[in-house]
Amino acid sequence: MKRRQIMFAPIRLAPGVAMLALLCCGAARATVFVQCPGDTNGDARWTGRDVQPARTACLHLTAGDGFATMADGRQVYIFGFDDVTGTLPANVSMGLARANLVSPTIELKQGDKFYLTLSNVGMVARPDLFDTHSVHFHGFANQAPFFDGVPEGSPTANMGSSITYFYNLTEPGTYMYHCHVEATEHIEMGMQGQLFVKPSQDGTSKVYNGRTYTKFVYNDGDGSTGYHKAAALQLTAFDIATHEADFAIQPIPFNEIRTVYPMINGRGYPDTVNAGALPPTQVDPYTVNSSFQSQKTTALVTLDRATEGTRLLLRLSNLGVTDFFTMTAQGLPMKVVGAGARQLRSSAGKDLYYDTASVTLGGGESVEVMIDTSGVPAGTYFFHANNLNFLSNNEEDYGGMMTEIVIKGNPT
Repeated sequence: MKRRQIMFAPIRLAPGVAMLALLCCGAARATVFVQCPGDTNGDARWTGRDVQPARTACLHLTAGDGFATMADGRQVYIFGFDDVTGTLPANVSMGLARANLVSPTIELKQGDKFYLTLSNVGMVARPDLFDTHSVHFHGFANQAPFFDGVPEGSPTANMGSSITYFYNLTEPGTYMYHCHVEATEHIEMGMQGQLFVKPSQDGTSKVYNGRTYTKFVYNDGDGSTGYHKAAALQLTAFDIATHEADFAIQPIPFNEIRTVYPMINGRGYPDTVNAGALPPTQVDPYTVNSSFQSQKTTALVTLDRATEGTRLLLRLSNLGVTDFFTMTAQGLPMKVVGAGARQLRSSAGKDLYYDTASVTLGGGESVEVMIDTSGVPAGTYFFHANNLNFLSNNEEDYGGMMTEIVIKGNPT
């Protein structure tokens, strides 16, 4: 049964007043400043006469609030990030009310010098909330404390201000990023995304088990982590009481968190298999960008073996704040080749890959799962949580943490 969320906001500025307060009073006293070597106009891109330094990548994210629609039609208040790379600093207010669920996936390569600017554009639906924000590169072992995003030991971005993080990408693997300010609240509210680093071996050609690969998970030396196509799937789950309390300016019941909306890439089934961005189903009076599509990332996985190859890589990560998720791909062979952004290989060079029917991820954990479809019939296979309580959209059954893997064509 579908229920529309009922929200109470005892203290609230009108949307126009909230916008004016932020743009005229907040942002005008602060500075949006993007640092990207070689970029002359602050849009984090190299255009015109700009010269891109070798092996350098730049990105500009905003941190703010917005709304997402659960698979049962319920609209939920969220915090989140938005990618505004290519936008001039003077126009960064376009990031208002553009929180994404999940946050934009960041794809980089080992050896890159990565500059990530975060601008805090404030909360449109909660103009009373002056939270700072940060980006924590979760799982990255070689980070300088100054750029780690943990508020006790590094700076954070005040409303209307920016901070630029620098990362020297030395280790490939599947990572995550999230806000580390009041981490339980901000991650639960949606400030989470996946980040993966491709190895320097990527782009070379290696033969493994009679097949040629040019894409790899790690610098394996022998092609054993080679794959033809990859899909990034981030697992999370929402406790609706937290989101309602945050929207209604009420104390958050951290000790009573109970997840009722399990999701993959910010969607519950059947929305997970929608190939496009999800359209808004309601227009909230406090949403400035009422037509903004906050859930852009599909969880549908497709592989056409006739044109794309046979080996499929699933990059899995869990940024739920309370739950372990056990995932299975019914009818498909799963081989784990990496975990925690490390290849499963001993110091003596022995492969520790293992075949399995399921993988379990706790909060903050990631694994790389290889699926060889060369002996698998074409068809649709379900990838889902084994925990039955995670296969629902709140009170609506037959949903939740599930998506489809569609295998097409015959192996070449």
